Amino acid sequence: MSSSTPGFDIRRIGGRIGAEIHGVDLSTEITETAGTTGPDPALVRELNAALLEHKALVFRGQHLDDAAQVRFASLFGELTTAHPTVPSVEGQPNILPVDGGEGIRANHWHTDVTFVRTPPKASTLRSLVVPPYGGNTLIANSAAAYQDLPEPLRELADKLWAVHTNDYDYAAPKNEAVAEHRKVFTSRRWKTAHPVVRVHPESGERGLFIGGFAQSLVGIGPADSRDLLRILQGYVTRPENIVRVAWQPGDLVLFDNRITQHYAPDDYGDLPRRLHRVTVAGDLPVGTDGRRSYAVEGDDAAHYTPADSADTADTADPAASAAA
Repeated sequence: MSSSTPGFDIRRIGGRIGAEIHGVDLSTEITETAGTTGPDPALVRELNAALLEHKALVFRGQHLDDAAQVRFASLFGELTTAHPTVPSVEGQPNILPVDGGEGIRANHWHTDVTFVRTPPKASTLRSLVVPPYGGNTLIANSAAAYQDLPEPLRELADKLWAVHTNDYDYAAPKNEAVAEHRKVFTSRRWKTAHPVVRVHPESGERGLFIGGFAQSLVGIGPADSRDLLRILQGYVTRPENIVRVAWQPGDLVLFDNRITQHYAPDDYGDLPRRLHRVTVAGDLPVGTDGRRSYAVEGDDAAHYTPADSADTADTADPAASAAA
């Protein structure tokens, strides 16, 4: 099924999430040319509307360079740096290398960088080297997952808050490279409380804001936290809520980090797989009761995302402060 806008064609690739965008050459559409001041604002609005509706957009065969990927991501807002702890591509402070070499693979469901107060609004991934089989990226619609919840469970989820952290009980590292990567990843530690149900700031949709960095529930013990999070996560990762992106060289994928999770299965052996990631700075998540995310442990992440320094007063649970 496909639809058209004045600027491009949209072809759905999943029942509940995902669309391919055809008819847009990003290498020219996002480059300033003589007599213009940049990309067409109408095109940017149309792409953003498509992102809100489909959650994940795939642009095939674009073959952008690093600078063009940065320009494209910048259409959707101010950028973060590459990562709060992991180094960027040399000379490219906004670009995170995603390299599956030496067993360094994020093969778990997650939303990018939810362990800080203001996780990214959107993520872009660009394929540089892809294996001949495997190495896909799965993206899940957390709004559809929320709608799937039975009403009693949905009412419970509306009230829950989860603590997200980058430092938790990982599996034993496979080798020294993985151990070193983990050491760098956790060289600074954050714990942040986010609403389990986040209200999307643009669409108003409610989605389950959990994933791999969500390790416990506020006010609930460890065992019950794990059980409840496992139940809720199971709705996110139902097959009907997932689109599988089979990479080809030169592809670019844009997904809404506020209402999706993603997973890169470790199913391509020793074959090389290399992507570059650029993320757009996000805002402070808001729950169904209007309360906003707050820091539990760790300093701010202003070195990573400009949004984190915008409201430094939100460093503690406002409800807890009022009760103190």
